[in-house]
Amino acid sequence: MADGKKEITIYDIAARLKVSAATVSRGLKDHPRVSKATKKLILKAAEEMGYRSNSFASNLRKKQSNVIGVIVPRLNSSFMSDVLAGIEKVVNENNYTLFISQSLETMKKEVSNAKAMLNNRVDGLLVSLAYDTTNLDHFEPFITRKIPVIFFDRVLDHESCPQIYIDNYKAGQDITNHLITQGCKRIVHITGNQLRNVYSDRFHGYKRALEDNNLEFDRELVIVTDLSAQAGTAAAHQILKMSPLPDGVFVANDICAISCMQALKKEGIKIPVDMAIAGFNNDPTSCVIEPNLTTVNYKGYEMGEVAARLMINHLLDKPGIQDSHSLILRSELIIRESSLRKG
Repeated sequence: MADGKKEITIYDIAARLKVSAATVSRGLKDHPRVSKATKKLILKAAEEMGYRSNSFASNLRKKQSNVIGVIVPRLNSSFMSDVLAGIEKVVNENNYTLFISQSLETMKKEVSNAKAMLNNRVDGLLVSLAYDTTNLDHFEPFITRKIPVIFFDRVLDHESCPQIYIDNYKAGQDITNHLITQGCKRIVHITGNQLRNVYSDRFHGYKRALEDNNLEFDRELVIVTDLSAQAGTAAAHQILKMSPLPDGVFVANDICAISCMQALKKEGIKIPVDMAIAGFNNDPTSCVIEPNLTTVNYKGYEMGEVAARLMINHLLDKPGIQDSHSLILRSELIIRESSLRKG
């Protein structure tokens, strides 16, 4: 074994086996011109001597790394885990590796993630934007180097970057319409930073549904939060101070909706009799909370697959990315007991 001080090279393996360095190089790359027996000897010697392939050097020569970068706001959401599983499946099938980093919901961290991805010479970048990202300047170095950037779920318009998302406007409208059909007339909307398309579109869908049903929009009924579980509890206490009390609550994600619901129940609010509640995302916990939570389901796994496939097609110069600027995926309203006030 190597003593750890000196990196083993193909020349060391060649000297040991008394073959040329070119033969060792070909053998390690499974080249057809090297016999099976020689390949076996080369691999055995490489392993015994502690040889590590210098993929970075070979990437520099090939001008590609076979690595695709992914920047997500956070990894601890069931939706994002599904997206990453979908991306990984497609990427691995096409012999690419994934570099995953999280912005932890800040633009500052997203900028440093993007720099790290650029320095690691990723071939392409898939991004779901952080909570407070205001511009896309940090992705310009990729665009000028013709490294494809694709936004998914949380997107911003950029002429060079395709987007993959669901119709959040329609989903927000559908949920609000559903609450109205259940007799709700005073509906609170708990939302996130309006910079993000997902929250702004859901909010505008909510507003449109009120308008279509001749219900007055009241700014006091809109609570902007970071949509965390803590924010749900705080929003519940804000709701309880409203007069008259609202009879419906539409929250832009399930985690926040569930903690809001728990806090309201603790204060004696009967759900859905006193207040009908709906969330968004179909988080697994939406079926654990009692009553089960009405929500919107959209398939993270499918979104990940579509994003990765679009990226691979571009990297392999197949038609696709240039022709499609945005792809809108399906979503569906799942009605459960938390909002059913009428049989």
